[in-house]
Amino acid sequence: MTEYRVIIPARYASTRLPGKPLLDIAGKPMIQRVYEQASRSGAAEVIIATDDSRIEEAARGFGARVVMTREDHESGTDRLQEVVTALSLPDEAIVVNVQGDEPLIPPQVIDQVARNLAQSTAGISTLSEPLDDITTVFDPNAVKVVADAAGYALYFSRAPIPFSRETYNVADNNGALPPHMLVQRHIGIYGYRVSLLHDFVRWGSCALEKTECLEQLRAMWHGVKIHVEQAAVTPPAGVDTQADLDRVRAHFKT
Repeated sequence: MTEYRVIIPARYASTRLPGKPLLDIAGKPMIQRVYEQASRSGAAEVIIATDDSRIEEAARGFGARVVMTREDHESGTDRLQEVVTALSLPDEAIVVNVQGDEPLIPPQVIDQVARNLAQSTAGISTLSEPLDDITTVFDPNAVKVVADAAGYALYFSRAPIPFSRETYNVADNNGALPPHMLVQRHIGIYGYRVSLLHDFVRWGSCALEKTECLEQLRAMWHGVKIHVEQAAVTPPAGVDTQADLDRVRAHFKT
């Protein structure tokens, strides 16, 4: 198995759910649920990266390794770069970014994204799932990805890609996709080579990234290959709203 580490960025501030990482889920804070799922993967180590002393205290309380980071990071990727620098990880090392609001993330997909990166020439790896719902295809909150025959991303977008010029009409298609189309939704888990994280921070944001509000386009702008594979197991949605939180709490009651 590929040696890699998991880093879980966890910020206290959240517009819709303040203090989200510490919200209770069946007797444990959310960040602990995420940590426990990540610890079931094949990662050599799972690290929580935070800028808040309350999260640090909670994480150390359940035995996690914590790296404190600055408060002014613009993105989770910037926070990851600070962590790998603090840990003096070598350029060839692999880290997987697991979001701190995914308490049901399957350990299999964490292993998958790390393995795919190690077996490719990419600087970043990620996952996708097939879409068969035309409403979601046109939803800007659902990020779509198109890859080449070797599994390397051609583009990520909030727009419907690929676009079927002849048949993309919701009314005419009764909500169905053209039968020949393969539409993939991006799943937001990433594997990175440490050298790429250093480059990423040095580059700064680019026009495509600012337009689509998608960080991965910064890497593609600079010619970095991103490997995409269909997820072995589709991860449940993360927790962004109170409804999401209620759903996850209900899961642990069953």
